[in-house]
This record gives sequence, structure tokens and C-alpha cells, in this order.
Amino acid sequence: QLPAERELAQQFGVSRTAVREAIKTLHEKGLVEALPGRGTFITNGSSNSMRQSLDRILKNGQPDGAAWLVEFREILEPAIAALAATRATEQDIAAMREAVRVMDSALQDADAFIEADLDFHLSLAEAAANPLILSLIDSIVGLLREQRTQIFSVDGGPAFGQVHHKRILDAVVRRESQGAREAMHAHLQQVRERNTKIQQEAGN
Repeated sequence: QLPAERELAQQFGVSRTAVREAIKTLHEKGLVEALPGRGTFITNGSSNSMRQSLDRILKNGQPDGAAWLVEFREILEPAIAALAATRATEQDIAAMREAVRVMDSALQDADAFIEADLDFHLSLAEAAANPLILSLIDSIVGLLREQRTQIFSVDGGPAFGQVHHKRILDAVVRRESQGAREAMHAHLQQVRERNTKIQQEAGN
């Protein structure tokens, strides 16, 4: 069995998202297997992850791929935030606070900001305490990183994103399920608007 993600992140001095990506790569190669409720184990089997399928769908020359990803998030993430507000542990909240702190200090550092941004959303998914939800979010981490990389370059993108992240966190801390849902919905509306702007500029 592999150590827990937080332990691996501390051991190697990297973000939890980087650890997840490494484990996903091992999983895609059939070298490890994740067992819900038990952990991640080395295996000699082989399997394909859902992430590979999603990557093919959205990257195979699909002009609407970015819009589809935003739509997928709009369906899923407000509900995740609502669940997190009712189920988050103190450890979950501490992880979200740390991600927000890192983003605050990395508004000019794309790599650091994006990794912390991913950690924030993954921490929300963990706080929902449903392994199926976490698996779904895990499956699109690579796509989310690409989307965030594009949005980071939009003027004011990181700062606007932080306003929403803090509103989501505040609602979770106050255990306001509907408030967390609405804050996440507003955040994803902002993502949609900036994604549309990027697509329009690319078409000009």
C-alpha cells in the first residue's frame, strides 16, 4: 500500500495535486489500483482510467471541449460545495484555507496558483465524503489544469477567482449549504465568461 496523499506530498515537497497526477499516471500504466475506503495499492494488473476516456473526448479536435468542461463543472461542483458545507471536517477546512493562502501569495505565479487552485477544488470534493464524487473530479484534473492555465492569462483572472474561492470557503466554514452552492455557481459563471472571452479572442 502507498502512503496517504498528504504524507507523500510532504515527503516530496510537492502539492497534493502533483501527487494525484503521479498516482494517476501509475494507475493508467496498470501499476497501482485505488480501492475506495482502503487506499492505493501496487498491482501487476492493467486497466484504463475514466480520465483517459474524458481526455480523448475533449481533446480529439473538439472545438466545444472547453465549453463542455465548464458545463460539466456547473452540473457537479455546486452540489459538491453544498455537500462539503455539511460534511467537511476540520482537516478538510484546514486544507481549503491553506490552498486559499497559497493562491493569495501566488497571484503572479501561474504554476503555484494553479496547483493551489486545484488543491482547493479537490479538498472540496474530499469534504463531500463520497468516493464517487472524488473519482469524478480526479478524472478531470488534467483538463482542469489546462483550463486554469488559459484563464490565468486573462487580465484579473486570478484575483477574480480568489474572490469566489473565499466566498465558497466562508460558506463552508459557516455550514451554509445553499450559500456554498450559490457561491460555487457564481464562480463557475465567471469561469464560463472568461472561457468564452478566450475562445472569442482565439477566433479573431
